[in-house]
Amino acid sequence: MKTKISMLLVLVLFGVSNLFAQLTVPRTSPRQSISQTVGDTTVSIVYHRPSVKGREIWGKLVPLGEVWRTGANEATTFEVSNDVKISGQTLPKGKYSLHTIPNKDEWIIIFNKTSDQWGSFDYDVKQDALRVNVKPIAADFEESMSIEFENVTDNTTQVAIGWEKVRVPFTVDVGDVSKRILETARRNMGSTPIQAANYVINSKLAANYNEALGWLNESLSMSETYGGLVSKSRLLNEMGKKDEAIKTAERAIQVGKASSPQADTSGLENLLKEWKAKK
Repeated sequence: MKTKISMLLVLVLFGVSNLFAQLTVPRTSPRQSISQTVGDTTVSIVYHRPSVKGREIWGKLVPLGEVWRTGANEATTFEVSNDVKISGQTLPKGKYSLHTIPNKDEWIIIFNKTSDQWGSFDYDVKQDALRVNVKPIAADFEESMSIEFENVTDNTTQVAIGWEKVRVPFTVDVGDVSKRILETARRNMGSTPIQAANYVINSKLAANYNEALGWLNESLSMSETYGGLVSKSRLLNEMGKKDEAIKTAERAIQVGKASSPQADTSGLENLLKEWKAKK
């Protein structure tokens, strides 16, 4: 009898132990992960969101003039897939911990090479990759701290740190996207000539039209495809070579209808009508 009771007790304790081992308790300051593509560059930020909860934040919970983890728990991380400029200063591609030094009239934004650290307790100024000075602005009350992407363009975005009634924006500039894409295209021209040419056409990079035409001609000399001919006709039209554009489009339609499976040429046929009407 005693043996059975002992075995039962062991099973109960084992079950309770497993229950607690599998229990996930939410953090007081939840984790937030955000990512934004700007041109050909990905900007990723991971942070933890503390809440005001009736407390005085600036100068009390978060001391002024001291390094802060910019959130809670682990230090906030900031990662970029290409070299960028932060408020005009260069930050090499990579992953950093993002610390700040809050002050009433100016914040210091710090990108530190030690990305994996708890808070700012082991922060080492010698590992700083970049520091920039930013002006804080008054804002509507935010109970939970936030970091957001704002005003995204083809090659820039603002990153805004906001909490309580303070907002601190800084600019991330990813630079000359077209230059990098074309450099990559040139290195991989064997597999991407049509894609690269379409990028030039869609981005209206007139300075690169002749180069793109060379890519397409080389591709078409190896294999006359519907897609390649469509791209060439569009490019010729952009270059002002209307007669050549029309002739190439007509050839594209012939190739498309003869292909297996047959290409949908309706869009190009409508475009061809427009070009002929404008002659």
